[in-house]
Amino acid sequence: MKDKAAAPERRGNTAREFLMMTFGTLIMVAGIYFFKYPNNFSTGGVSGLSVIMAHYFPGITPGTFGLVINALLLVLGYLTLGHSFGYKTVYVTLLQSGLIWVLERVLPMDGPMTDEPMLELIFAVSLPAVGSAILFNIGASSGGTDIIAMIVKKHSALDIGKALMLSDLVITLMACVAFGMKTGLYSVLGLAIKSLMVDMVLENIHIHKCFHIVTSHPEKIEHYITEHLNRSATRVHGEGIYTDEPRTLLLTVVNRRQAVELRRYIRTVDPTAFLLITNTGEIIGKGFSGTD
Repeated sequence: MKDKAAAPERRGNTAREFLMMTFGTLIMVAGIYFFKYPNNFSTGGVSGLSVIMAHYFPGITPGTFGLVINALLLVLGYLTLGHSFGYKTVYVTLLQSGLIWVLERVLPMDGPMTDEPMLELIFAVSLPAVGSAILFNIGASSGGTDIIAMIVKKHSALDIGKALMLSDLVITLMACVAFGMKTGLYSVLGLAIKSLMVDMVLENIHIHKCFHIVTSHPEKIEHYITEHLNRSATRVHGEGIYTDEPRTLLLTVVNRRQAVELRRYIRTVDPTAFLLITNTGEIIGKGFSGTD
């Protein structure tokens, strides 16, 4: 009976993951195709390498190079990693490459959308960074050099993060040779911004509010947390140091929207309650595994 009841929930989670993967990939594609490719910005990865390859082989578009490189990396990843090679990576890689390939034929770009390269760089970096953060948050990736990282991680003890950063830097510096120092320096700046933005967006996605509530009337607050917010809490009994009166400490973690509701409710039912509200970026436990 439990397996039957859990089946719809698993299907719902899978559907939600595919929806989020599609949404994150669409954001990445918008940044790559409409802003990165027309300006020849190369901030590492397969998309950056594709821009450079298309410069030296003008008869082939960056999207075509990206499709071929990603396909080869998928085959290499499957042969090397076998069944441990995630379906999420395959889906995102094929969707991203396919969408860019289609856009090049349906909506070709003859040049940048504006004459403001800094504005274009912001969108070329921020959109893929947000898309990548969404994918990372559900355990997916956009493939490309991530596949190489998976292979290296399996067969060596190298620091994958540093290796990926080094490869991205090499690809970015190649843009200086291919497109000149102006575009190359824009690309270097974009690589630095991208690294910071992915971490920043991921951190904000994961942030929840941790409540420490010291109250003399815990019953209504506990009921509100469990019944209205569908969360749990930990109750600790104690007493005030100065008054020696009994106090209850409630500890709970909620998302941002729920934090506003809970704070407002506590002020209504117990104006004298003492609240300590802090941000927490990583929570491990029931109700908080994966996305929330």
